[in-house]
Amino acid sequence: MGLLSLAIWVPVCFGILLLAIGRDEHAQVVRWVALIGAVLGFIVTLPLIAGFDASTAAMQFTESMAWIDRFNVRYHLGVDGLSVWFVLLTAFITIIVVIAGWEVITERVHQYMGAFLILSGLMVGVFSALDGLLFYVFFEATLIPMYIIIGVWGGHNRVYAAFKFFLYTLLGSLLMLIALIYLYYKSGGSFEILDWHKLPLPMSAQTLLFFAFFAAFAVKVPMWPVHTWLPDAHVEAPTGGSVVLAAIMLKLGAYGFLRFSLPIVPDASQHWAGLVIALSLVAVLYIGLVALVQNDMKKLVAYSSIAHMGFVTLGFFIFNDLGMAGGIVQMISHGFVSGAMFLCIGVLYDRVHSREISAYGGVANTMPRFAAFAVFFAMANCGLPGTAGFVGEWMVILGAVRFDFWIGLLAATTLIFGAAYTLWMVKRVYFGEIANDAVRQLTDLNRREFFMLSVLAVAVLGMGLYPKPFTDVMQVSVTELLRHVAISKLN
Repeated sequence: MGLLSLAIWVPVCFGILLLAIGRDEHAQVVRWVALIGAVLGFIVTLPLIAGFDASTAAMQFTESMAWIDRFNVRYHLGVDGLSVWFVLLTAFITIIVVIAGWEVITERVHQYMGAFLILSGLMVGVFSALDGLLFYVFFEATLIPMYIIIGVWGGHNRVYAAFKFFLYTLLGSLLMLIALIYLYYKSGGSFEILDWHKLPLPMSAQTLLFFAFFAAFAVKVPMWPVHTWLPDAHVEAPTGGSVVLAAIMLKLGAYGFLRFSLPIVPDASQHWAGLVIALSLVAVLYIGLVALVQNDMKKLVAYSSIAHMGFVTLGFFIFNDLGMAGGIVQMISHGFVSGAMFLCIGVLYDRVHSREISAYGGVANTMPRFAAFAVFFAMANCGLPGTAGFVGEWMVILGAVRFDFWIGLLAATTLIFGAAYTLWMVKRVYFGEIANDAVRQLTDLNRREFFMLSVLAVAVLGMGLYPKPFTDVMQVSVTELLRHVAISKLN
């Protein structure tokens, strides 16, 4: 096994082990086994960055072996500058999620922890698969553990939210499967994604393939108007489910645009870029206004995620290096910031059992350490310079201005709306007089909560102050992808 296989199968095997333990009376053992599995899964990803050669766009740490010989399907893995950071981000967030559920989850602990570890391995598989069918298997398999997490440990309407999440994302992916089968026959019986990048496809075929991929990836991002499953899923999911959903699962769709849509159907991607840009701007503008009127903190952050992911797709489809690199940086930073925001909401919910903004007020008076973290992450969500939330947004805005001034101007309004809905929530929840007895009786962070928020705060601040390691790793791959699209346009 290579490093990528270890990154996939170490958490999956530990997840299966947890399911085998299978008793709530062994809950403490289960928690420690889950933490060991998550930490080992993260450790095996560290050499991917330590040994990564940022001077080439070629796939690295590749593994290839026969899987289904009859159809020439291979177990083919590899990462480049577009994907390697997401492997590390997935493993990192898994550790945070295990720690977050340490004391909160008291029933079916083995199933809860097992589901997250298995989900972690499957998501790493999505980011590292270089065989089209293997990608599809991992892409669809991620639905199962998340469906279970929402449906079993979610809120009152968890079954409705779980079904809505499953059906939306599954139906879009079925069109992608048809596209993969077409490419398989068109390439002479190959599921190799890199082979598909070289196919000379006519514009009519490219257009159909573009919308087949778009159906799968736009729902996953999610883009307006196929975004309605996300607020319901976030509101009903347990805290760990919301963290993984926002920090990692939304990135699967955006990554699909980079790995499939842009390189396989470059002409159609450029032809229909205006549509994607328009939908992205709607997400930035309209969804920002929708977030402003939310009374539920989770819904507000969920709509905020849709607006921020609109920045990502905007950056990809303006076809310049600043925009595309900015979109990828935004994906990484959003993973840190949105995960931290949902963890902060979870800390309050564990104490008061309410997500309504009106149930709080003056929290900083009784939980000063927690309020410091929460306000810091809120500032990062606004795009405050010096935090991770600023870097990607600024790069995309600069790229958009280079592409078209008015598009850049409209994109920049997200900084205004983001500050408006985030600071409006912060003012009502954390500042002012203590609103009620529930807030008056709040206790500040325990050591477990302080640790996980501290780690995320370091990540958000470190990336905001020194983003160079992230941009250096992806720069050559971004340049090569743009060169590929430009050559296709000339031909």
